[in-house]
Amino acid sequence: NTNESELPILLLVDDNQDVRTILKDIFKENYQIIEAADGEQALKIAKKEIPDCIISDVMMPKMDGFEFTKQIKTNELTSFIPVILLTAKTSDEAHLEGLKSTADAFLTKPFNNEIVKATVTQLIAERKKLHTRYSQELVLRPVDIVINSVEEKFIEKLQLILNKELANSEFSSDDFAASIGMSRMQLHRKLKSLLGVSTSEFLRNERLKASTELLKKGKANISEIAYSVGFNDVSYFSKCFKEMYHCTPTEYMEK
Repeated sequence: NTNESELPILLLVDDNQDVRTILKDIFKENYQIIEAADGEQALKIAKKEIPDCIISDVMMPKMDGFEFTKQIKTNELTSFIPVILLTAKTSDEAHLEGLKSTADAFLTKPFNNEIVKATVTQLIAERKKLHTRYSQELVLRPVDIVINSVEEKFIEKLQLILNKELANSEFSSDDFAASIGMSRMQLHRKLKSLLGVSTSEFLRNERLKASTELLKKGKANISEIAYSVGFNDVSYFSKCFKEMYHCTPTEYMEK
């Protein structure tokens, strides 16, 4: 039984309660479900909760699905979240509008339960591929994990902050969130969704990755390198290093 907080979060957006109930029944076993009745409300919820995937109706009061998707995809907090649009319009025109709206998938109502399920699973799985790529990359390059230009800017911003604070062992997850202009929870959810790691894991990984560059140069000793990438305890640095690279810093240096 998976701990509920470990389950992916799915945001269901539809002004029709019955449709939300049907969708909820399809997904409640494997997802934490949150709901909204229109695009405006959904946007507020999405920024706060940072869901893993969104299913939204197109025709809604206050803000329709196309505008909602556009807002999601252009906001730094939410730009990477996959959006599936549901529409009763079956014409090609609706389909074209959907594609223009940068939605990740477009399904018509009445929808087939299995297809909706498979679409969500696939979109979340594609995101997971990025996690693997991130964990294997030595350097955080936007190119490797970019989904869109908003993400690229976000990764560049992360990189700038990291470069500046790398040697500062006091620099915490809270500081990171503050310097990027998000709440701690928002940054945590965003990194978890985008790269598959928490903020503290991300900080530690990037510090360890930076240490490999210095170890390769072989100009400093292990403790100097540990301090220069923000570890103030050399044995803890060695322990983390071994967990990530399956060898000690000394062995890595001698490779």
